[in-house]
Amino acid sequence: MSTAQRPLRNIGIIAHIDAGKTTVTERMLYYAGETHKMGEVDKGTTITDFDPEEQQRGITILAASVSLKWRGTAINLIDTPGHVDFTAEVERSLRVLDGGVVVFSAREGVEAQSETVWHQADKYGVPRLAFINKLDREGADFFRTVDEIEKRLAAKPVALQIPYGIGPAHVDNPFRGVIDLVRMRLYSFIDESQGAEVIEADVPEEMRDEAELYRERMLEQLFDYSNELAELMLSEEEIPPAKIDEVVRSATVHGMIVPVLCGSALHFRGIQPLLDAVVAYLPAPEDRPPIEGTNPHKNDAREIRKPSPDEPFCGLVFKVQSAKHGDLFFVRIYSGTLKAGTRALNSDKDKKENVAQLWHVQADHRTQVESATAGDIIGIIGLRHSITGDTLCDPRHPILLESIVFPETVISMAIEPESSTERKKLEDAVAMMTRQDPTFRAEENEETGQTLISGMGELHLEIIKNRLLRDFNLNVRFHQPRVSYRETIGKAVTVRGECHRQLGGQTHQAAVELRLEPIAEDGPSEAVNAVANEEVPQEFVNAAMEVLQSLCQGAGTVGFPLSKMRVKLLSLEVHETDSTEVAFRHAAADAFNRGLDQAGTVMLEPIMRLQVSTPEDHMGDIVADLQQRRAVIHSTDSRGTMTVIGAEVPLAELFGYSSAMRGLSQGRANCSMEPSAYAPAPAEVRSTFI
Repeated sequence: MSTAQRPLRNIGIIAHIDAGKTTVTERMLYYAGETHKMGEVDKGTTITDFDPEEQQRGITILAASVSLKWRGTAINLIDTPGHVDFTAEVERSLRVLDGGVVVFSAREGVEAQSETVWHQADKYGVPRLAFINKLDREGADFFRTVDEIEKRLAAKPVALQIPYGIGPAHVDNPFRGVIDLVRMRLYSFIDESQGAEVIEADVPEEMRDEAELYRERMLEQLFDYSNELAELMLSEEEIPPAKIDEVVRSATVHGMIVPVLCGSALHFRGIQPLLDAVVAYLPAPEDRPPIEGTNPHKNDAREIRKPSPDEPFCGLVFKVQSAKHGDLFFVRIYSGTLKAGTRALNSDKDKKENVAQLWHVQADHRTQVESATAGDIIGIIGLRHSITGDTLCDPRHPILLESIVFPETVISMAIEPESSTERKKLEDAVAMMTRQDPTFRAEENEETGQTLISGMGELHLEIIKNRLLRDFNLNVRFHQPRVSYRETIGKAVTVRGECHRQLGGQTHQAAVELRLEPIAEDGPSEAVNAVANEEVPQEFVNAAMEVLQSLCQGAGTVGFPLSKMRVKLLSLEVHETDSTEVAFRHAAADAFNRGLDQAGTVMLEPIMRLQVSTPEDHMGDIVADLQQRRAVIHSTDSRGTMTVIGAEVPLAELFGYSSAMRGLSQGRANCSMEPSAYAPAPAEVRSTFI
């Protein structure tokens, strides 16, 4: 195994909800000596689920940062949420991490949110390990889950371990330990010591043939990444474990393979070998490519920063934890050294920031430090202008890093304060929560006096509602959630707009030609300058573009935001004496409105990707109910005694679905959902808004 320049790992624990992420984190902290008692998710006693809402619901809502040391290596670890409503927490964590541990349930396999977090990690090029958890559950299947990782996630899993037995204690061959295929050893974990005592032994005789078979398969998979390994294998020489470690590490760091390990976090099996694998195979900050950005003071010239303390300082704000007495800003330092009591440049805002204090954060506990260096994840107090996604850097060496893009909200709820005093308290509370949560939106309707809050799902809004009532003691009324619809155009059109009017005794005359066209990608509408005639005065082009960009951000004919549409400014007709900027503004607006009329607007509704896991006995009732909700069912897969139904369903039809599903299945079914896309809504939905 090659040693990294610095014994540090920045990793995230990511997975589908209920796969066991927080329990894995809790066991890691205990075995590393950071805690003296193991917390339990069901009892609300874990280190990382410290928010009252998390403890009450038994789920992770906020990504929590903790640190531990294992075999001389410092590990900064972020435990992320698994519920789709809090996908922004995963997004911003993966943006700043060097590696990830993806936890899968051996019973459920690759689930809907597993795919989402996997593709998020793909987007940021994060090397990862897979840990197949819950092997002591009824219906667990290690090898099926490995196959699903390969087929459903388009990954290259390499099993470095196989389970010794599978299933709960009452079956004939229960899960008792893990067999390490690299060293051909069996690791057993003693229940009386809560798994802290690990016994290493030879592979049992009844498992030796199977272990040899899977070791051979593992080595064949690694051939492609090492000629030396292939030669040793072909010459039938013994292959040193250190050589296998070296090849696995190199292939993992470069994103070519995903090492697969196994265990049961709840029952203390497999965590120490997982920690060994984190140190052995996941990258140190120095193993990652240099961070790239632009110089905002030099026409966005390309800038590169190596992960070295000798480089100029730069870091990314990836999370803001709001507090009444000063926000805490979480920053990943990519290069250089940052000291408390200094000043840094926010290159997004082009403003100097005061770095008053630096804090090492351990869940809800903090320790003040004087400096932090490349690779560290640190908390800063004192920043005034920064938000999530902003770059902090050395003022003498400015650099602007790529920001973090978050998904659009899909659901809204109205809040109405009971008095003017409550209105001011609500404004302050909403401002604080907006800084903390990039997927939370709030807008005030001056006509109704209501504040419209928007989020990623029913659970997201419910937790926001509880926080406003519990943490801020607000006296407000809440109104039913509503869907965030959008509008787009039905077809592409080319239109001409004109202005010919007298204003203040002056003639204003102009004409513009636009092309409005629908686009496939979800997202806000955009205006593009496609004027080919360079002789047209730039101030006229700018005036027309300014109006078009403003109209693109506005509403369509039904009153919902415009989306999935591109507006191209094709040409401008300039009058010799009467053309003005005002004229081109009016002409552009005229053309835009004509274009909407001619193309016709289509109302779009958010579609959710739904996965329901139900006992086969209740499948018919579940499917019938989904069909009544306008669902399009894509797949039904049998997994042991359960059937997994994959469908796409309009969000408007899913309010209260969890309760209905539990009623239909006598509480035995469960589901997960995530935003899929915006799609045209039926005419009857549109008619309710006209």
